[in-house]
Amino acid sequence: MAADVLTEADRQFLLSRRQKLQDSYEALRFPLSPCAVHGDAHSDNLIKAADGTVILIDFERFAFGPPETDLAVTAIEHSLGWGTRADYDGFAERYGFDVLAWDGYPVLREINELKMTTWLMQNIKEDEAIAQEFRNRMFCLKNPDAPRRWRAF
Repeated sequence: MAADVLTEADRQFLLSRRQKLQDSYEALRFPLSPCAVHGDAHSDNLIKAADGTVILIDFERFAFGPPETDLAVTAIEHSLGWGTRADYDGFAERYGFDVLAWDGYPVLREINELKMTTWLMQNIKEDEAIAQEFRNRMFCLKNPDAPRRWRAF
């Protein structure tokens, strides 16, 4: 199990952060109406067909809930430099809602950062670059004001 690479302090940090974020999430008031949400809506889950049609894939987290959770993923990609500001602004304009302007966004960002870090944790024995990125992300989680220079995996 990848968790055996954690120090006890790191393990406690992650558990404590998860609980704090769960409490913060439960206190959110979502402005948009619940609807079908993908659950992992990011650009790597899009495939462009030969005719130019874009197809959304990877529905293992599909559910009915707040669309802000999906919108936050796109915003996080932008904030990490994985897309341009113009791309993000166009996305928000077409959607009709800018999740970055919502006061609940920081909670969703922190939840997704935690998920992105712990997902990577399970793969650190595969490659030193993954292990280094995991350490980088853990540092950022522990230092919220640190710049996010995260690599996509």
